Amino acid sequence: MRFLFAFLIVLSLFFSCSHKNNSKIDVSKIDVDFKVKRYDVDFYTATKETLPKVKEKYPYLFPKEFTDSISLSKINDQQEQALYAATQKVFKDFSSTVKQISSLFKHVKYYNSDFKEPTIVTMLTNIDFNNRVIYADSLLLISLDVYLGKENSFYGDYPKYIKENNTKEHIVVDVANAMIDQQVYPYKSNRSFIDKMILEGKKMYALDVYIPAIPDKEKTGFTQEKLNWAEANELEIWTYFIDRKLLFSTDTALNSRFLESAPFSKFYMEQDNLSPGKIGVWMGWQIVKSYMKHNDVSLQELLKMSEEEVFNKSKYKPKR
Repeated sequence: MRFLFAFLIVLSLFFSCSHKNNSKIDVSKIDVDFKVKRYDVDFYTATKETLPKVKEKYPYLFPKEFTDSISLSKINDQQEQALYAATQKVFKDFSSTVKQISSLFKHVKYYNSDFKEPTIVTMLTNIDFNNRVIYADSLLLISLDVYLGKENSFYGDYPKYIKENNTKEHIVVDVANAMIDQQVYPYKSNRSFIDKMILEGKKMYALDVYIPAIPDKEKTGFTQEKLNWAEANELEIWTYFIDRKLLFSTDTALNSRFLESAPFSKFYMEQDNLSPGKIGVWMGWQIVKSYMKHNDVSLQELLKMSEEEVFNKSKYKPKR
């Protein structure tokens, strides 16, 4: 009898684990083939004699206005060389990041059989935060100087909430987001606040699917403390939105308060600074996860579905 009881416990644990892991797919047999080109290395080690070969290798990075004299001036600039040296300290070996991106490509290909792997080109953009990653079908441009570590001296004057994501570990998140942005489109113009939340929630759910091994902290870009705050205050946040009749509001001021990058979300309450920015994105993510829990649809069907339908069928209830 004891043996049977033990067997049933083991069996229940097995099925419990199987249920928890059934959202993780096996992509080990999916082949991806892509090149990685280190433009940052090729450019900043070039000389007057070797520059023509660099231009030949990367014609799309040398517009006519970008003369050889301008190129050589950049190459010989002390500050640019210092930034290149700092980047090399972190990314001389780029293999671990390539491995993460390869896994991302495999997951994307699993859900999109027509997906063609882009060529990865690493570069420096003089810390251009607005163009961390550029995805243009056959090319994926990654600005490595934006990912040197949040404590790096090159980021000294930047706000903490921006520096939080200036890490090597965040590259794959930004790459995934750049790809997802081309797959998810607003269903209609003039969207309400709830529509915008769910649109962003769809993108977050796609991150879950495409980079399942990446922790929520990295996917959200929140500090662990602010992620904990969001999880602990889900009901209060939802109640705030309901009580103030914000869900169906088309007031664009709500974007900067709750959907855009910021040091914190603006509830106009005493402890706002404890909240993460973009709390509306996080809430939209919870609603989409609830929808996917209660509805049997594919990722591609979800991404094409109207935000209104997702909300109406989500059966969302905030955790108490």
